[in-house]
Amino acid sequence: MLTVDYELLDLRPGMRVLDLGCGEGRHAFEAYRRGADVVAVDWGVSEVGTTKRWLGAIGEAGEAGLRPDGTPARFEVVRGDLLHLPFPDASVDRVMASEVLEHIPDDVTAMAEIFRVLKPGGRMVITVPRYGPERICWALSDEYHANEGGHIRIYRGGVLRDRLASVGLVPGRTHHAHSLHAPFWWLKCAVGVEKDNAAVRAYHRLLVWDLMHRPWLTRTAEKLMDPVFGKSFVVYADKPATAAGSASVGAERALAAG
Repeated sequence: MLTVDYELLDLRPGMRVLDLGCGEGRHAFEAYRRGADVVAVDWGVSEVGTTKRWLGAIGEAGEAGLRPDGTPARFEVVRGDLLHLPFPDASVDRVMASEVLEHIPDDVTAMAEIFRVLKPGGRMVITVPRYGPERICWALSDEYHANEGGHIRIYRGGVLRDRLASVGLVPGRTHHAHSLHAPFWWLKCAVGVEKDNAAVRAYHRLLVWDLMHRPWLTRTAEKLMDPVFGKSFVVYADKPATAAGSASVGAERALAAG
């Protein structure tokens, strides 16, 4: 289940891309198949292990995309802190951070780190839970978010764009995704996040079926519904081509933003 639109990200073979807060690697896998050199980063030990195993399996199966010189794309998986990324200034072409910033208290510092590691002219994409559907989940269940490692904020689109701009990034296109998943989580929150019943199981089977078969009917329905209540908000932003690429520019703007 992909949230990022790789065409809007303008991801091309041979680019070096960071997948920050990679989880179990869904976005890293697709970038790797498209011929990008992927560096997947997460703080979770199990997430790092799972992503490394699956990227390795993709490579062994010959499914890695090709770089411009005809060689297979490369990958690396590391355990890292998004507030202190272990990469040099201006060292990557693209950055993805999907469903991670809502977990980080100091989100502006994480954005400044993204600015720092991006090359001038590079592009990043961030996805977060959309305000409306997420607010319903919070209203229905404290268990959904009020736990260790849970969601600590709900972003409005304008706030997220302003914070990206505060560190020197230039926000661009936006869209929404996964409207079919919003009612599932409302149902889960109403029943109890850790509980199960026939309705939850039936809806989950529908989502799995949709993921496996991608039928025209549900794909069309979701495309029509995404602008109304898509569960994820996606924003793309660029680092200006004239930026120095040092940590100082982004850090100064992050400090100014408070």
